[in-house]
Amino acid sequence: MIKIKKVLNTSVVLVENEEKKEYILFGKGIGFGKKTGQLIEEDIADQTFMPVENSRVKEFITLLDEISPEIVDLTQDIIRFAEEKLNADLNNSLHFNLMDHINFAVERYHKNINITNRVFWEIKSYYSTEFSVGEFAVEKINKTLNIELPLEEAANIAFHIINANGQNIDNKNAMKQAKLVGSIVNLVKYTLKLDTKTESIHYTRFITHVKFFVERFFADKMLEADDDILYKQIETSYPEAMKGAIIIKNYISQTYDKEISHDELTYLAVHIHRLMKQNYY
Repeated sequence: MIKIKKVLNTSVVLVENEEKKEYILFGKGIGFGKKTGQLIEEDIADQTFMPVENSRVKEFITLLDEISPEIVDLTQDIIRFAEEKLNADLNNSLHFNLMDHINFAVERYHKNINITNRVFWEIKSYYSTEFSVGEFAVEKINKTLNIELPLEEAANIAFHIINANGQNIDNKNAMKQAKLVGSIVNLVKYTLKLDTKTESIHYTRFITHVKFFVERFFADKMLEADDDILYKQIETSYPEAMKGAIIIKNYISQTYDKEISHDELTYLAVHIHRLMKQNYY
């Protein structure tokens, strides 16, 4: 049994256990009719969040004072859907970050304020599963609250899901990664004049490779086997693809003042070649 310290709203309560550790419990109607000091069963909650520091508890309490139970419940439904869709346990901080975002999005809607998402296309294209969660979220929010959030909000919500999916990257780095992925794909498409079929297996493999390459690039963990034999073989066999890879290499060098290894260049060329085969054969 745990004791209620404060009813934050009908769907959220602040509690403490016998060791005086504080928890925030979520659950539809969990706070309805409850009072401070009342004992409840912990397992009746849909989700449990345990802040480590008291300062964070106060921060969350302040946040929840401003959010309606409807938005709390919507957030929980969206997170459950996301975890099933991604087959992953998302970071607990998502409960509060997403709640705060949805609340602000609804507020902006009512004030007719639209903030452009500058990486909408990148998120939609390269994080398609997370984007589908965002689409589900927008549809559910609009239906529940009888409003019309734009589809752009799907990318905003997907961005929160990406950051909560155990990637250990902050918002700034996630944005940098999405932008570099988009730049690489555009360089390949326009310099080699490729009409990429986004539903093809080669395109999917290329995007996956680029995403992992970008993660390695920003983490300073690029492939470094120095396989010059393979590099020369690919350069000879696929000269146009290697040309595209070198364009990417030069762009990265100029933009980030950082070189990429021969191995990374080789594998970029291999995946570019697969895209070229899709177009020309």
